Amino acid sequence: MYELTSTNSNPLVTHGLHVWGWEIPIYLFLGGLVAGLMAISGYFLFSGRHRNSNCACFVLPGLSLVLLSLGMFALFLDLEHKLYVWRLYMTFKITSPMSWGSWILLLVYPALLLNLMLRVPPFVEKRLSGARQLSERLIQQPRLVKWVGMLNMVLGGMLGIYTGILLSGLGARPLWNSAALGPLFLVSGLSTAAALAHMVVPDRSERELLAKADNGFLIAELALLGLFLIGLLSSTKVHAEAAALLLGGPYTAVFWVFVVGLGIVIPFSIQLLTVNHKVRHTPLAPILVLAGGVVLRFVIVSAGQLTHWSPM
Repeated sequence: MYELTSTNSNPLVTHGLHVWGWEIPIYLFLGGLVAGLMAISGYFLFSGRHRNSNCACFVLPGLSLVLLSLGMFALFLDLEHKLYVWRLYMTFKITSPMSWGSWILLLVYPALLLNLMLRVPPFVEKRLSGARQLSERLIQQPRLVKWVGMLNMVLGGMLGIYTGILLSGLGARPLWNSAALGPLFLVSGLSTAAALAHMVVPDRSERELLAKADNGFLIAELALLGLFLIGLLSSTKVHAEAAALLLGGPYTAVFWVFVVGLGIVIPFSIQLLTVNHKVRHTPLAPILVLAGGVVLRFVIVSAGQLTHWSPM
């Protein structure tokens, strides 16, 4: 990450100093997506759905590990001093969202591996003798399965809300300085996770359940977006000016068309028809939800870097 400092206050010369590039929105999206997948998988384990051999809780952990590693790689690319990344784990600062996030991410991997061990993938069975027998012993312990489910739900919730708090803790950027950003990113992560799981899980009843859950998440996301904007508009002048970037400013079309329209309203309408058996299940709605989740992060990160406390 490159931090630039300038004493130039002429807006005709220095319109904005962009510190974060594409890596951070991708990391925030994948982190939120994995958080949602962990919460869904953990809930299915806790509720006993693992008794179904086609349960999503056996598919999502491996997928989550891959997606989280891609997100961590994007974050690594953003680091300016890559060789010193280990220093994040030499201390813990309770007031630092980045410190919290670093340790949460460290705990997420073993939680996902525990979930994965309840049924190891076939390619792992071929390379590790005894892996299948271990999985069979673990899955037959209901209390252990519930604890693994609870662990994944808790860490998934912490990871999901952290992706928003990481930005909201930076008070120098008025657009990010909102208490609604943490819950918004958490619900958006749950929505994108339900959408992705809807496309990859083999069980038909679970696909319908995930579509219904995603509709609830989409409604909650739309409400939180409204609260986010209302909070900015009812705060200081610089917060209102920050909100104006999405309400008539340069990010208006992208935000309302791709995030609200194509990312929430249209997929909600399609999935509402689907769960009421008016139309067949289709990957169109989940794909739109995933695309809307990506665009939301890019808009918030990019627009936020244009906002500041000096005259705009």
